Amino acid sequence: MDNYENLRLRDPEVTPTDEVLEQTLGGSYTAYTAFRDSPAGFGIEQEWKYYTDGKAWFAKGLRKWTTPRGAKKEKTVYWLSAWDGYFRVTIYFKEKNRQEVQKTEVGDKTKQIIAEAKTMGKLMTFPLIFDIRTADLPADIGALIECKKRIEG
Repeated sequence: MDNYENLRLRDPEVTPTDEVLEQTLGGSYTAYTAFRDSPAGFGIEQEWKYYTDGKAWFAKGLRKWTTPRGAKKEKTVYWLSAWDGYFRVTIYFKEKNRQEVQKTEVGDKTKQIIAEAKTMGKLMTFPLIFDIRTADLPADIGALIECKKRIEG
């Protein structure tokens, strides 16, 4: 884990365009575009916003859909942040769904991360954090995104 000194995109006046992200992420920009564009973005829309509580720009990966009755719904599937030379994808799961998440077909290292992740907050969630530096994306991220979409909306 990095300390927050290495978190980038802290200027609320500088929107994270592709040019800004390429400059910020350096060699991992290719990995970012591979993630953003992978299997149609996992059916996820990514929206950047400056958050004053975090004092930085963060992207939410949103699954949007319309219910049979026509109501528009959306669910945050992941959070993305830019760091010094890499980006971080964080997927939060509800504690009550931990056993279901553990059944996801992921590697042993990710299964260990799931088992050891600490529950936090009033909403009783646990984070799964991936620091990504290369375009060779961990297959586990896609599996966990699909799991999140399936069990939490």
